[in-house]
Amino acid sequence: MGNCCLKPAKCAHVSSTNFSSGSKKSHIDELKQDSTTSSQKASLGSFNKSFKTSTVDLSVPSSLKSFSFSDLRNATKNFRSETMLGEGGFGCVFKGWLDENTLAPTKPGTGIVVAVKRLKAESFQGHKEWLAEVNYLGQLRHENVVKLIGYCVESENRLLVYEFMPKGSLENHLFRKGDQPITWATRMRIAIDVARGLSFLHGLDAKVIYRDLKASNILLDSDYNAKLSDFGLARDGPTGDNTHVSTKVVGTRGYAAPEYVATGRLTPKSDVYSFGVVLLELLSGRRAMDDERAYFVEETLVDWAKPFLSDPRRVLRIMDTRLGGQYFKKGAQAAAALALQCLHTDPKNRPLMIEVLTALEKLNTSKDAPKTPSPARLDSHWIKRGSSQE
Repeated sequence: MGNCCLKPAKCAHVSSTNFSSGSKKSHIDELKQDSTTSSQKASLGSFNKSFKTSTVDLSVPSSLKSFSFSDLRNATKNFRSETMLGEGGFGCVFKGWLDENTLAPTKPGTGIVVAVKRLKAESFQGHKEWLAEVNYLGQLRHENVVKLIGYCVESENRLLVYEFMPKGSLENHLFRKGDQPITWATRMRIAIDVARGLSFLHGLDAKVIYRDLKASNILLDSDYNAKLSDFGLARDGPTGDNTHVSTKVVGTRGYAAPEYVATGRLTPKSDVYSFGVVLLELLSGRRAMDDERAYFVEETLVDWAKPFLSDPRRVLRIMDTRLGGQYFKKGAQAAAALALQCLHTDPKNRPLMIEVLTALEKLNTSKDAPKTPSPARLDSHWIKRGSSQE
């Protein structure tokens, strides 16, 4: 868990934002809003009653520390605003300090730093996602998956305690204005770390589908090693002869695979598509969706980039100008071609994540020297769209 495991300002889950404003009923229409409607208010009392009495499946996260609410309140200085790291639809994330050996709360600046995520009591979906995180991260241990240290379930309080990721989210480093851009080598290393994490999940017997891969859920340690965080939407993949699992559509606009959005059919290839979007963000330095430009809201980064990705002569036009041309030209072309494969409209034609990982690792060992490509003139449509970002 990093210093911004949730979006700093607002939650970008589909559960709080529809994909489409069309009139046809779809899976998206079934999604709950974060804001409390009148019908939700009417049932809030019964929800709170079940919320307080529900329990964690302690047979699963046996390796986790069970914290008292008092301990976490002390560890975060009573959840003061100056310790807040981020806020989203789930709730707020706070910085805390624990003794390295006993995990007891300690004074700021001593012991180990942790990130404490506190669930909003009125969050309907939040409790379900809280349970999913406890049960998945209570079992999963991998260098590219954020470590869950423990949890608190006491009265109406639900909290999670994670390792602290000093560099925060990939989103902050890619898109925040004024920050020093991350180098080409670091971007490719992050891509490999994410691919390794997803390959691990897909390789498990349960074929775990992450379902919410996006830049804000990729956290970075002090050396820019990347880890997947926020497993609230994760679920087991298809088993036996089943080709998919059918589920309500949740995720984030711009990242979710089109066939999943259209049908609710979820497979590991849904994650592959989302990885293609993240890889495209790493290459271009542009968001999958940019809500700040309402007049272009219907065009995603994938929509804009695909014509360039499919044309070897124009593919370098998508590259982040903040890199100053300091990247491996052949490596960039290969990464763009890989992104295009991941973004194939037919999931059967997308590669497996283990194949993506192999391709990225091979690309990363290339001996091709960094070259500055000759300036390419971007089409006027994108210049208009991107002028306020540069």
